[in-house]
Amino acid sequence: MSQRFDVILKGGTVVNQDGEGVRDIGIAGGRIAELGPLQGSAAEVIDCKGLHILPGVMDTQVHFREPGLTHKEDLETGSRSAVMGGVTAVFEMPNTAPLTVTEAEFTDKVKRARHRMHCDFAFFIGGTRENVQDLPVLERAPGCAGVKVFIGSSTGALLVEDDESLRRIFQVIGRRAAFHAEDEYRLNDRKSQRIEGDPRSHPVWRDETAALMATQRLVKLAHETGKRIHVLHISTKEEIEFLRDHKDVASCEATPHHLTLVAPECYERLGTLAQMNPPVRGADHRAGIWRGIEQGIIDVLGSDHAPHTLEEKQKTYPASPSGMTGVQTLVPIMLDHVNAGRLSLARFVDLTSAGPARLYNMACKGRIAAGYDADFTIVDLKRSETITNKWVASKAGWTPYDGVRVTGWPVGTFIRGRRVMWQGELVTPSQGEPVRFLETLKP
Repeated sequence: MSQRFDVILKGGTVVNQDGEGVRDIGIAGGRIAELGPLQGSAAEVIDCKGLHILPGVMDTQVHFREPGLTHKEDLETGSRSAVMGGVTAVFEMPNTAPLTVTEAEFTDKVKRARHRMHCDFAFFIGGTRENVQDLPVLERAPGCAGVKVFIGSSTGALLVEDDESLRRIFQVIGRRAAFHAEDEYRLNDRKSQRIEGDPRSHPVWRDETAALMATQRLVKLAHETGKRIHVLHISTKEEIEFLRDHKDVASCEATPHHLTLVAPECYERLGTLAQMNPPVRGADHRAGIWRGIEQGIIDVLGSDHAPHTLEEKQKTYPASPSGMTGVQTLVPIMLDHVNAGRLSLARFVDLTSAGPARLYNMACKGRIAAGYDADFTIVDLKRSETITNKWVASKAGWTPYDGVRVTGWPVGTFIRGRRVMWQGELVTPSQGEPVRFLETLKP
């Protein structure tokens, strides 16, 4: 007897943990019901011939600025940008106003997000000196991705720079915690290296030593306390070489901008639009991060989508804020690298779905398998498009890749069986739900 499905994705090339192959996917009740060839009937059959179906791409580092900074972005606009770029779930950061550091603030964020965000979501809880005693409970709240700590100051007021306070956080947490790793003491010592009006001095001030020192300190604390750490947005070749020998406690992330842009050219061309923390550096560091991808040292990709208005970005350096949009361009920029032979499609899938699911112990996401959420990023690997500011759905309205031509394009975003984006159109109302984690499932 043939099965009845809600949707059948017909004839696409499915890319998964068992390789690539043409298969049908039957969807029922928001989950993957069966992998084909399928003979069953469905309310809707979508022809995916010539397209590649990837497990839903997850961006595990975004800043959507709500509450408090919603002139830059909010949960609705940020998540719209995500699904327009083929991203099915995001992990959002706590440096909002107020900071996401209490149960009330975390609960408020989840309430704001549910069925207003277009993609599924999780929120990090900020780790501070003041909320240490609450972190064991807060990190286990449904929808929590874990604890995030800034050990070097960036956008917002979250900062825990000393080892004693960091050790107290390490001692109480149970889940993998994420870190912005730049050494605050060195950043303060080197502020004189900033040259007014010259963003090329940004990586001179926030140098590779500041990044490496912070990462080394974190690994030492992780070994001392027996805890797991995740080092965000790796920007130096030295960190890659160091982390290679500490994969027992440390996972790490690369960003598309650190893999694509290069100094000083990006600062000369884009000015403060290229200003990020940690900074985009020279070609040797970019090559080192690519080596981290090739050698399997990098675990995940995150966009570090950190929007500011063009007016804010156009302030004279160093008064200009650090950060750029990225959630919508993650898939096309990285597919262009796939087409250029810099990484395989299987490695891209590992970095954006299987990797995040593995690191964060997600429930029913990260692979195309019966019983899992029907989350898919459907792409046309042969399609060539030009990225433009006009295409970007973020409230910020700009991208550092404006005018860049890429090969490989997201044509469909499916989230829990619903077709959310198709061929550049938003086709389903927002129905985002919290990502479920094995460590936050209610008994």
